[in-house]
Amino acid sequence: MNLHSMGRNTAFALAATLALATTATAATWEIDAAHSTVAFSVRHMMISNVTGKFKDFSGTIDYDGKDASKATVEVNIFANSIDTGVEKRDGHLKSGDFFDAEKFPTMTFKSTKVEPTGEKTAKITGDFTLHGVTKPVTIEAEMLGAISDSKMGNRAGFSGHTTINRKEFGLAWNKVIEAGGVAVGEEVKVTLELEVGEKKADAGKGAKGK
Repeated sequence: MNLHSMGRNTAFALAATLALATTATAATWEIDAAHSTVAFSVRHMMISNVTGKFKDFSGTIDYDGKDASKATVEVNIFANSIDTGVEKRDGHLKSGDFFDAEKFPTMTFKSTKVEPTGEKTAKITGDFTLHGVTKPVTIEAEMLGAISDSKMGNRAGFSGHTTINRKEFGLAWNKVIEAGGVAVGEEVKVTLELEVGEKKADAGKGAKGK
């Protein structure tokens, strides 16, 4: 199995629509993993979809506060954090048949282009590296809202989705089933639900002697 574009997003679903956020100044935004989800689904036995998620991921978006097309996104997703709800299956996905998490522990996404497509939508294209292979991925993103909170600061929410072909990243394991067809589909659908917060300046930054 392999992720996208994971994306959008991974995470990658953020940069293009940060122009709609409440801030109007240059800022770095960080993904709040506690309130975000990187999930996927893939066809199983030709008849159903198996879903899963990654529990450990991080990312930043740099945005100048004026031009969303100039925003940049960098995201890291850690293969060992895969969770499909079945321990044995997770172990197989971490093995050399799929992610080979020991050899390739981190998936990365670095944006190369942001294209606003509507008032609250955008396409984010970037280089996605999985299993030692780097390929371009495009995420369809939508901004859900933005707020300025007295305790949590400036925050925004996004949804994104993309589809990738796992074989293109070298995740080619499969098994022919008795009824015909294969055990695992090649296409992986990735869904992102992300909340981001504006990074606060480091304490003491700019202080004399620092």
